[in-house]
Amino acid sequence: MNTEQSFKIYPIGEAALQVEFGQTINPTVHKKVKSLADYLEEHPFKGFVEYIASYTGTTVVYNPYLVAENYKLSGPKAVSDFVGKLLEKDISLAEHSTENRADLVEIPVCYGGEYGPDLEHVAEYHHITPEEVVKIHSSGEYLVYMIGFCPGFPYLGGMDERIATPRRENPRLAIPARSIGIAGLQTGGYPISTPGGWNLIGRCALEMFDITKAQPSLLKAGDIVHFKAISPEEYTAIRGDKS
Repeated sequence: MNTEQSFKIYPIGEAALQVEFGQTINPTVHKKVKSLADYLEEHPFKGFVEYIASYTGTTVVYNPYLVAENYKLSGPKAVSDFVGKLLEKDISLAEHSTENRADLVEIPVCYGGEYGPDLEHVAEYHHITPEEVVKIHSSGEYLVYMIGFCPGFPYLGGMDERIATPRRENPRLAIPARSIGIAGLQTGGYPISTPGGWNLIGRCALEMFDITKAQPSLLKAGDIVHFKAISPEEYTAIRGDKS
């Protein structure tokens, strides 16, 4: 843990360290999480395996045997302490490195009907019309905090509290791919068909995860998302013969 208490570093077993930048979901904490992740992407230390970014921190996984061999260390504690010191240095360097500009991604969504079977429920829950839900949801800008749950699934922050709606009491066994949903204060999309309990309000006309592309996920942490409401006809025109 550093002396300024701006972050904490603690071990998770003998092959990973958790760097915690805060305990609340907000853009300031996210910026620190992403800065470290981006820095490690470009400047991995010897023995580094991967990082796992979350809402409030970054888990850094390393190979203790390679770290010990490359840096002439002996014993798990010596390795863990050494990697911790490396990360403290990386955090400092990341804070002063050039910040990557956020990409603005516009996602066309057909709301309601067969594409958003829970749109009316969300409207009724808040005593507003489905059209108002669509207007509120599509007028905001959302920050991609992280990708998780399933390949390409974006966890977005910044949704208006006026349409925040609890998860469904009975989750669906299969949600259609590219469905856009609401769960509490979160909104996001299902890139592939999976079980889930979010309220489905629409469906994205773009592929959110395509394994054939160099970057399979449509979105990445740090992107800014804007949802654009489209008609069923526009949705069909974009999708063509695809489902």
